[in-house]
Amino acid sequence: MVKTRSHLCAKMSSSSTTTAMSTSCRDHEDEIEWEMRPGGMLVQKRNDKDDGVPPLLNVRLRILYGVLRYEISVNSQATFGEVKKVLTSKTGLQIGDQKITYKEKERGNGEYLDRCGVKDRSKLILMEDPSSIERKYIEMRKNARIQTAFRAISDVSMEVDKLAEQVSVIEKSILNGVKVPEIQITTLIEMLMRQAIKLDNISAEGDVYAQKHLQVSFMLLVFTL
Repeated sequence: MVKTRSHLCAKMSSSSTTTAMSTSCRDHEDEIEWEMRPGGMLVQKRNDKDDGVPPLLNVRLRILYGVLRYEISVNSQATFGEVKKVLTSKTGLQIGDQKITYKEKERGNGEYLDRCGVKDRSKLILMEDPSSIERKYIEMRKNARIQTAFRAISDVSMEVDKLAEQVSVIEKSILNGVKVPEIQITTLIEMLMRQAIKLDNISAEGDVYAQKHLQVSFMLLVFTL
């Protein structure tokens, strides 16, 4: 719990030859208390006795999220941050990726529903944070590049496997004393070189780079046959 305190003291004194006034001092102390909600959210602590707050009630909230519509039930004294927590399971948006607007004003996580005038059947507008949309777009493009690289390496691998079989056949022929036409060997080498160039042009990082490196090692082995 965190406390903030302000102290005001005023002191007045005067004296004369005939009369003397005693010193008066007034202390005014005003405390604001904060509490930690589950999940680490810091909100202003309520004082129900001073505010005359009625017993806790649940309210139904209508949530507008683009073309989607949701209805949730929460405590009337919940915070907007707690509303976002409920919406996470429905929308898939994390709390930090959500923006909630009520009465044309974005509401902070620590603000209370009832203190902002939210009542039963009130309408809240939910939007995804633009920075979250941008992050997802960047991640989507990155994943697309990775998948493209994986497919390209897989295609090269299939072609190299076929060429490796031909290399093996030629090797056995030479070992058995069978003369292999030079054009056949030259053509096979050129086809292997084309696949090596394709592989070299594939941009790769992380797991894709590891797969690419493995394929390069295999091609070097084929060339030494």
